Amino acid sequence: MTKRQIIILGAGVMQEPAIRIAKNMGLETVVLDADTNAPCVVLADRFENIDLKDRDDVLSLAKTLPALVGIMTAGTDFSTIVAFVAEKLGLPGVSYETALDASDKGRMRECFRRAGIPSPRFTVLKATQSIEYNLLFPFPVVIKPVDNMGARGCRRADNRAELRIAMEEAFSFSRSGRIIIEEFMDGPEFSIDAIVYQGEITITGFADRHIFFPPYFIEMGHTMPTDIDEKSATKVIEVFKQGVRALGIRDGAAKGDVKLTRKGIMIGEIAARLSGGYMSGWTYPYSSGVEPTRAAIQIAIGEKPSHLTPTRQWTSTERAFISIPGEIFSIIKREFPHQVRDVFFRVKEGERVKFPENNVSKAGNVIAIASNREESINAAEIAARNILIRLSAPDAETEAFLKIGEQYRNTVAEFSNISSIPQFPPSAFAVPPEILRSLEKMPEMLENSDRNRYNVKKSLFSVNAKPLGIMPFPEFTESGLRDYMGRTVAESLDAVHLLTGQALSIMDNTATVDIVLGRTFWQSFIRGGYQGATYVVDKLGSRNTD
Repeated sequence: MTKRQIIILGAGVMQEPAIRIAKNMGLETVVLDADTNAPCVVLADRFENIDLKDRDDVLSLAKTLPALVGIMTAGTDFSTIVAFVAEKLGLPGVSYETALDASDKGRMRECFRRAGIPSPRFTVLKATQSIEYNLLFPFPVVIKPVDNMGARGCRRADNRAELRIAMEEAFSFSRSGRIIIEEFMDGPEFSIDAIVYQGEITITGFADRHIFFPPYFIEMGHTMPTDIDEKSATKVIEVFKQGVRALGIRDGAAKGDVKLTRKGIMIGEIAARLSGGYMSGWTYPYSSGVEPTRAAIQIAIGEKPSHLTPTRQWTSTERAFISIPGEIFSIIKREFPHQVRDVFFRVKEGERVKFPENNVSKAGNVIAIASNREESINAAEIAARNILIRLSAPDAETEAFLKIGEQYRNTVAEFSNISSIPQFPPSAFAVPPEILRSLEKMPEMLENSDRNRYNVKKSLFSVNAKPLGIMPFPEFTESGLRDYMGRTVAESLDAVHLLTGQALSIMDNTATVDIVLGRTFWQSFIRGGYQGATYVVDKLGSRNTD
């Protein structure tokens, strides 16, 4: 008997659950992607190298499949292509117009406005309109392309100068040459997944989103399920369902971002597809025992979705890890807590990396699960901190980021005239100006005939190696500050030791060492965390590459 066939758009990590589950359901998976080296190409029963933006090519391929029963995607921008092909071939799914409404942020906002769904005021602009544009509502605002996902080209602006920069960036990410400007929604954000069958909406995931690093909106993780009170959760879900109905999503999946603002609940966006960001394929199945991907496939092939009742109530936590700019020399994975289930790397040795400006430019993600919420969160955050990325030295981009020899004075000056949006990329440690000023009289470095005599005052490592001296900086080392990943100063220095092999010790003036690091080391440490400090040590030529 000929196997029933299903087209799955995308062969990336986010599509792995769909490919695996479809095969387990006895379907022949025909997987399409423009990248022949995509990680899940090898999982497909049949792979076709097709540009997923080309709907006519996808349709032409679909017409050649004699046993095609459905088409779907997960975590991609291409739900409109799915709907286009499904509508042309009479396959199950949302209509093409509905998919457009749920993909184009301008059309989506208009649908919500007509239906009275709470969402921010907005305006849509073409490139030709941008020069003459006058803002119709007050700052702050959010600017983004109408037709992209993953927070690409999305940022906040607090004044007209920032607005011009943000508009230019958003246009660069827009395939249609259109952007949307919206009122900024201030408040906690949630991600919600749902399976919709014949108009009935079943929630298949409700997570707290953790957004950082303005003016961008970088999701550093999510926690499933949400921790908000039941009354608020019920209201958020009801507004989300109203939005799903307003878009006309009756058969398929829906993914929404919703905010609980001072003005009330407001819809960020709703897409007619399974979510990316590891929710539908990983954290909700781990948390609940339910596979929404399976249900979405069932709907895509004309079957009623089944097994949507949770069988457990665990906490599943996803956290990202990131890097400052440069070229990756090595990656070290320290021991993970046993609750950690998955680690996903977006980067590898030899590749260049930068501080993330959207949700697809992070270094990677970890997922932990536990029956206890705090245990799950702690495990994921420890694991994310235990992935250490060492950068090559010297490197012009890393050097520019750290601003060696300049950053300290610039940072002090910036504190006297700081805008409402912090510096981006941010420094690893948010050090107050009075601590930064204490570096003024510290030398850059002491070595050879210029060095003082120093003795080990406090070793930070249990090693018997010759120490590399560090000038005392108690205002910082004893401040209790943590970096943006939650590492203490001592933990960060320990990471430098692990990466470089150097025993770093705070020194006093009774014994001789070869080199004592000063202001350059500490300012690079503050700016780039363990990576910045490691870079300074490596630049001295002390790297052991064996």
